[in-house]
Amino acid sequence: MTTPLAEEIRLLIAAEGPMPVSRYMALCLGHPRHGYYITRDPLGARGDFTTAPEISQMFGELIGLWAVAAWQQMGMPDPVRVVELGPGRGTLMADALRAARLVPAFGAAARVHLVETSPVLRQAQARTLAVHEDRVSDRVSWHVRIEDVPAGPAIVLANEFFDALPVDQYVWTVTGWHERRVGLGPDGRLTFGLDPAPSRAAPALAAHLPPPAPGAVLEVMESGPARALSARLAAEGGIALAIDYGHAGGHGDTLQALKAHRFADPLADPGAADLTAHVDFARLALLGREAGLTAFGPLEQGDFLARLGLAARADRLMRDAAPEAADAIATAARRLAGTGDGEMGRLFKVLALAHPQLGPPPAFDPSEEFTR
Repeated sequence: MTTPLAEEIRLLIAAEGPMPVSRYMALCLGHPRHGYYITRDPLGARGDFTTAPEISQMFGELIGLWAVAAWQQMGMPDPVRVVELGPGRGTLMADALRAARLVPAFGAAARVHLVETSPVLRQAQARTLAVHEDRVSDRVSWHVRIEDVPAGPAIVLANEFFDALPVDQYVWTVTGWHERRVGLGPDGRLTFGLDPAPSRAAPALAAHLPPPAPGAVLEVMESGPARALSARLAAEGGIALAIDYGHAGGHGDTLQALKAHRFADPLADPGAADLTAHVDFARLALLGREAGLTAFGPLEQGDFLARLGLAARADRLMRDAAPEAADAIATAARRLAGTGDGEMGRLFKVLALAHPQLGPPPAFDPSEEFTR
């Protein structure tokens, strides 16, 4: 199969030469006509993947209560910007705000800002929030970048946002780090190759890592959004919560494609499959610390949700449910926090970035401050 975007990428490579992995990934996801997120709703059974908020209302509800506790820790500013980066269908925000009704003052102070580039998903978010009981849709604004959110203290939620940011890749050889690029093979198909010249940028990016073995891959996430977020919190005050699958630093090739809930070849169907990479939480924490924030974690998602009371919330819902619904609730809780195959509790991590005057965010212990 070929795609319209594949043809455009081939023409670009033929004219300009092989392109960095980050440029390829950015085109696949965000091309203005053929980009994956521009043309479709990727979520659910009919899409390519499912996120935690779509698995169970419990996830968003617990995040909502976390946001209320964070707001109280911040001194209950009014207004407060409640910002979500990459909000999917708006499910997390809707569930979070419903749970936050337990503290009416928070709902009155909250101004919701959704950072979303996809026109298809913006429409889905508007539909989801339009039926919210508190008419929160009257207080929702959409933005393309975090920099566009109005000034003021903020609580920022980023669930499966950073994994979709483009990454550069470098491979260690006997002559040093060489950038991996996407080029054309003899048959005209897209293929990976290495820049013959050693990279000038990679040695500094890998300086904090152990010595690499031959063939080791260094992935470097695009830093612009993380830097903008960190600068915003340092200047205006607030807390951010990043939840994603990833690791706490190291070498490895984690670029992957998902199509119809199955792994696929990242080069096979540009623009028709989701492309992601595991988040380097150590780098995310270091970018926050460079801006003057404190970082906490990463915690495993299972531990984080347990601290927020997932078991108690599941038990309460199960008591009020029919037997078949109770089984579904228990299954969803295991999927969110379990450590078995197909479960998210260990693979997914949670990192908090906070203004230094605030101390540990809710659910984090002082000993869990990131200090590397």
